[in-house]
Amino acid sequence: MSTATLGAPLASLSIKIDSENPDHHLSNNHGTWWIHYTVHQRDYTKRRVRVSLETRNLREARQRRNTLFAHLEEEGIETT
Repeated sequence: MSTATLGAPLASLSIKIDSENPDHHLSNNHGTWWIHYTVHQRDYTKRRVRVSLETRNLREARQRRNTLFAHLEEEGIETT
């Protein structure tokens, strides 16, 4: 393994924080909240991700979104 890649992130998330929209990255599909975001990978490709948060409660959806983003950051995915 090259030492040049040891500190490089696995990928980066395209997360835009909008203080005027606390529901950014969330969408409601027939009563169930989903999260959607884009992952930019090291090979210069990108992947759009949509995952069900498995809740109908908006407050719970926001908490699960924040927890997911924190977990991805801990796993080495850099947020931009």
